Amino acid sequence: MNKLVVLGAGWLGRPLCVQAMAKGWLVEGTRTQPRQEDEFERKLHLDGALLQHNVTLRDAWWVCAIPPRARSEESNYLATLEQSLLLSKKLDCQGFLLCSSTGVYSNDSGCYSEQSETSLASSRQHVLVSAEQQVLSYGGKVLRLAGLVGQGREPGRFVSAKQLRSSSQGSVNMVQQQDVLNAVFTVLNNWHEAKDIYNVCYPSHPSREAYYQQKCEQLGTPAPTFASDEKVERIIDGTAICQLGFNYQHPI
Repeated sequence: MNKLVVLGAGWLGRPLCVQAMAKGWLVEGTRTQPRQEDEFERKLHLDGALLQHNVTLRDAWWVCAIPPRARSEESNYLATLEQSLLLSKKLDCQGFLLCSSTGVYSNDSGCYSEQSETSLASSRQHVLVSAEQQVLSYGGKVLRLAGLVGQGREPGRFVSAKQLRSSSQGSVNMVQQQDVLNAVFTVLNNWHEAKDIYNVCYPSHPSREAYYQQKCEQLGTPAPTFASDEKVERIIDGTAICQLGFNYQHPI
C-alpha cells in the first residue's frame, strides 16, 4: 500500500492528504498545532533544537508543503526542514519531494527553465535556495511552484483595490491548486524516471493588468493599481514535467 507523509497540511497540503486517502493511500499530514479535524493530522514542530512530532509511517513518500509565509529568514523553516529530513531517513522514506517556488529565479525579463540560474538577491531567495539544496543533498526532488490560485485564493479577491508594487505589463505566472496536486502525484508515481527539479506553471502568461482586471470583473471587485507600466516579460517555463505524462488541466 502507498503511504504518504505531508509536512504542512494547510491550504495545499490538506487537499493533498485528502486526495491521497481517496486513492487508498495511508496518510499522515502534519500541523504545528493539530486541530484534530482530520484523522490523518499529526503534530510536528521545532521546539528549540528538538523536533516534536508523532509521525509514525514507515516506508512512506514525504512531501513538504509548508506554506511560503513560513520561509522568512526569521522563521525556523530551514531548521525544521533539516530535522524533518533526518526523521524521514529514520522512517525509511521512499522519497522526499519539496514544494518550493519559482521565486528562486530573477525578477528580470526572460524565460526561466529548470536549467536557469537561481537568484540570491533577497533573503527569501536565500531561504528557498538553501531549502532546495538541503533536499537535493538527501536525494530528494523539488517542485518549483508558480503563484498559487484556487479555492480561497481567488485573484479577484486577494488583489482587489490594492496598490501593487509590480508593473501592469508584467507577465502572470500562476498555477491552479489541482494542477499542483496532480504534479505531485505524477512525480511520486514516476520517481525513478523523474528529474530532480520541475517548474509547475500554467502555460499562459497574460499581463497582470489584463489578468487581474478580468478576475476582478468576474467577482465585481475593484481592480488593483500598479506601481509602473514597465514592460517586464518574465516567463516561467513549466513544460518539462509534461515529459512524465503530466498535463495542465485547470486554467488560471
